[in-house]
Amino acid sequence: MVAAAARAFLVALLVAMPTLMAPGADADAAQMVALLALIAAVLTFVEYVSEYPSLIEFRNAPPFNRMRFLALFLTVLLLSLIARHQVHPFALGAVLSGIGDVAGGILDFPFSPVRLMVLLAPEGASAALTDLIRTHAGLAYLISMGLLAVFVCLVRFLDWPIRRGAFNFWVNLPLFDPTAGGDVLRRLKRDANINIALGFLLPFLIPAVVKAVSSLSMSIHLDDPQTLIWMTSAWAFLPASMIMRGFALMRIAELIEEKRRRAYRQAQVQVA
Repeated sequence: MVAAAARAFLVALLVAMPTLMAPGADADAAQMVALLALIAAVLTFVEYVSEYPSLIEFRNAPPFNRMRFLALFLTVLLLSLIARHQVHPFALGAVLSGIGDVAGGILDFPFSPVRLMVLLAPEGASAALTDLIRTHAGLAYLISMGLLAVFVCLVRFLDWPIRRGAFNFWVNLPLFDPTAGGDVLRRLKRDANINIALGFLLPFLIPAVVKAVSSLSMSIHLDDPQTLIWMTSAWAFLPASMIMRGFALMRIAELIEEKRRRAYRQAQVQVA
């Protein structure tokens, strides 16, 4: 229960962090964010206090979810600090802004995801706002790439998820229906490939969708610090999370295939 409460508090802090740290939050927005933080905390507590998961995948296969949460928390925190630095300059904010400038400058080349995010700047936007979007996008994308690199190393070199014991398929994949039809191994590989493909496409698709929505007179105000923080965080985190899930499903499929292969060899030996 203590661990579930700690996780709930961290999730609530994540939701409320831009409102607490970024400038320009009004009273109505703060109340709405407080309500959302409370809902997220309650859902997290209920999920983790129960013995068996119902929504969260890979709950008993650390550090999958911990890495994802840490990456999202770090992204929102650093972007919030940069947004605060724009109004109240301080040393750490200047350092983070410099790192974001460098990362954004390196990743801002034609047809890159960062360039597409920069192109979301409204018409007539100031150079400062364009540079701020580039800084946010560069830093967020750098964190997401680091997350993927660490997870791939964890899978390939540290033998995740069986490094600490057996992997319980049904507990860690509560949303996977084994009775939906077809071979489980084939479905796992299909879902893994779909997740990886979507993960690679989403950094390009999200800016296009936002641009299309904006053209329908549903303007998205990127000059608002909280909007910019959440949009950039989602743009960087969701694709990385989907690619991670794809690699995880492919790894589970490899384990099942290897287990089937050993069982088949044992059956052949017994028959012989």
